[in-house]
Amino acid sequence: MQLFDWIILIVTLLFIVSYGVWKTNDSKNVQDYILGNNETPWHVVGLSVMATQASAITFLSTPGQAYHDGMGFVQFYFGLPIAMVIVSLTFIPIYHKYKVYTAYEYLGKRFDTRTRSLAAFLFLFQRGLGTGLTIYAPAIILSGLLGWNINYLNIIIGLLVIIYTVTGGTKAVNVTQKQQMFVILLGMLITFFWILYYLPNDMSFSNAMHIAGANDKMNIVNFSLDPEEKYTFWSGITGGFFLALAYFGTDQSQVGRYLSGKTVKESQMGLLMNGLLKVPMQFFILLTGVLVFVFFQFNSVPLNFNPNNKIIVENSPFKKEYHALEKKLELVSEDKKVINLLYIDQLNQDYDNPILRKEMIALSDKEKDLRDRAKEIITKADSHSETNDKDYVFFHFILNYLPKGLIGLLLAVIISAAMSSTASGLNALASTTTIDIYKRNLKDEKSDKHYLNASKLFTLFWGIVAILFACIGTLFENLIQLVNIIGSIFYGTVLGIFLVGIYSKRIQSDAIFYSAVFSQITIFIIYYFTIYIYPSGEEKLGYLWLNFIGATLTIVLAWLLERLVFKNQKVFVS
Repeated sequence: MQLFDWIILIVTLLFIVSYGVWKTNDSKNVQDYILGNNETPWHVVGLSVMATQASAITFLSTPGQAYHDGMGFVQFYFGLPIAMVIVSLTFIPIYHKYKVYTAYEYLGKRFDTRTRSLAAFLFLFQRGLGTGLTIYAPAIILSGLLGWNINYLNIIIGLLVIIYTVTGGTKAVNVTQKQQMFVILLGMLITFFWILYYLPNDMSFSNAMHIAGANDKMNIVNFSLDPEEKYTFWSGITGGFFLALAYFGTDQSQVGRYLSGKTVKESQMGLLMNGLLKVPMQFFILLTGVLVFVFFQFNSVPLNFNPNNKIIVENSPFKKEYHALEKKLELVSEDKKVINLLYIDQLNQDYDNPILRKEMIALSDKEKDLRDRAKEIITKADSHSETNDKDYVFFHFILNYLPKGLIGLLLAVIISAAMSSTASGLNALASTTTIDIYKRNLKDEKSDKHYLNASKLFTLFWGIVAILFACIGTLFENLIQLVNIIGSIFYGTVLGIFLVGIYSKRIQSDAIFYSAVFSQITIFIIYYFTIYIYPSGEEKLGYLWLNFIGATLTIVLAWLLERLVFKNQKVFVS
């Protein structure tokens, strides 16, 4: 990385942090700190919601996901636009009606403190872990780039976010996320067109898509009914829908973004903006990963994209065995280049040669076999090493093939994305802890200044917790999948509670509390016996279904308990 790249990276990050502190260090009360004094316009709400999702994990893992598995991951988001409409029409008006600081405060008004505390606890656990992972992702990058200890980098990145989040609260999150989204979108657009520029001169975008399609990277929609398939149209439109509904409707990291809107309408417009743009944005990021795959059909690739694994093998007795595989991969890469160039030449003559397509697939299979054998060697060299390299694919491309200046911009994109989602997470964790745990358990009412200071202290506390989580983070499949799995384990139950609270006046506190507890325990059991104990790719249930099962089970059990056990409770009147 050149000096110019460092200048771009450092200047971009320092500007975001200093601008956030400068513009938002005047919070006068807890409403100002948590809700931004309800002054946020709709377009800022929309950008803030998008930036909260667009973590470093998105820009590291998603292209790597597409490189290995193709465009199918986009089905994960098919249910999102529908969820945005429902949240806009029902959740937002109710939150504004009850004038709540957090989503879980509404549950206290609708049910009781037990239910409120349960939902808040589930959120704090999963979001605390998830926020740690958003710090861990960019630390991976810089660790590989600089050779620095990853824990030191976790601390540095975490402290950068803590500085402006503690200072300005929700205002700081919203203000900085505008700049972060600009950097993110600009960087990804430039990278996309630069990849196209790097492809062979006679190669059109259409030809690139043909090559991707021949390697099964363009299977966007899968209508399979097999529950073991992770990403299908049906899992996206059901499990993905329930996950999106839970995330945007009940997760304080998102609820806090649109509760800061000036009016109900402004909050709704901001969320609908996200619904319109999220799927195209995710499609674009996945397509960038597919183009990286096409690019590597004409350029050499490592046996394993994780540079740390290369170091491990070089210092082991298996070095020669690994080098032999590298030479074989070089030959395969040369053959791939020749076959793909011939294929392009045929495509330019309007002929999609089936023989060449078969040869391309055969060479891809050879490459996969060599990679699998390399993973075995890495494991023999160090049984604790992580052989999955999906999160390093895009990183490898950035460092080795982008020109001076653009490397710094792309690293700024990834770190900016990490900072935006981390800041939202810390802000949400602090808000929930202050309002739903701390304030509720105080015997005496305190001043507004007291709760403001408490919110800042809890922001600092959760920042430290997130850094600690990041320091013990490990790759599991890949980071974006890990975050979504964690969410899927908890979101279904929490969503079920909210859906009952909003849509059923008859079901009361005892029924919903006990059904939620039973449902969450059941989800843990289902996850363990159908997903956790099986190796990657051999799971008996796609994790997205956990959202649907958790929500449905909570609702059905609550209805049965209300009818059969707690039928004498007073009906809720709004």
